[in-house]
Amino acid sequence: MKPLTIAIDGPSGAGKSSIADVVCKKLNILHLDTGAMYRAVGLCALEMGIDPTDEAAVSQMCEEGRALVDVKYQDGQQLTLLNGRDVSPLIRTQEVGGAASAVSRYVPVRRMLVRRQQEMAAAQPMLLDGRDIGTVVLPDATVKIFLTASPEERARRRMLQLQEKGDNTPFEEVLAEVNARDLQDTTRELTPLRQADDAVLLDSSSLTFDETVQAILTLVEEKYGKQ
Repeated sequence: MKPLTIAIDGPSGAGKSSIADVVCKKLNILHLDTGAMYRAVGLCALEMGIDPTDEAAVSQMCEEGRALVDVKYQDGQQLTLLNGRDVSPLIRTQEVGGAASAVSRYVPVRRMLVRRQQEMAAAQPMLLDGRDIGTVVLPDATVKIFLTASPEERARRRMLQLQEKGDNTPFEEVLAEVNARDLQDTTRELTPLRQADDAVLLDSSSLTFDETVQAILTLVEEKYGKQ
């Protein structure tokens, strides 16, 4: 019997990573936040003075091995490494998020990270979340979920996160960024964000955090119990 694999896709701000963390704790499996890996590449470009929208320069950076991204787990939590350095606290800014969305469109970046993600998922039970897990990275995942919420709700959640960090960006600006990110992710030429044909749609707009977690756990129990 192959290891349990859970693929959660969805747009920016849907709460995939934080919800996945809790789901994985309850299932006692590892969580791979693939978005963090793309954020690390975006951070690398920014730190090296490379424009994230410069496809040739970013691709060369990856092909030359100047953006080595990996993951390790400490007390069950994912640490994202860039060239051996833990950059987990540095990759959660708005600027890095925008850079991640840009670099994720490039073939060399995706080839490098998808290969690593597949290697990790093949070795142990794992939940992966991102934009193309169910469609590209793990097309044969045991459970596939497309987690979403309205743009307004996702912007509200993001604004609250920013406020906790002392960032008082107005709601209208956060909403504009959410809509721009959605457009970029769904219209990119390479593996655009879309719901896999066999994925379950879960709209959390009117659900609490705990209700969303429970809905996912129920789906996993129903599906995995049939294996």
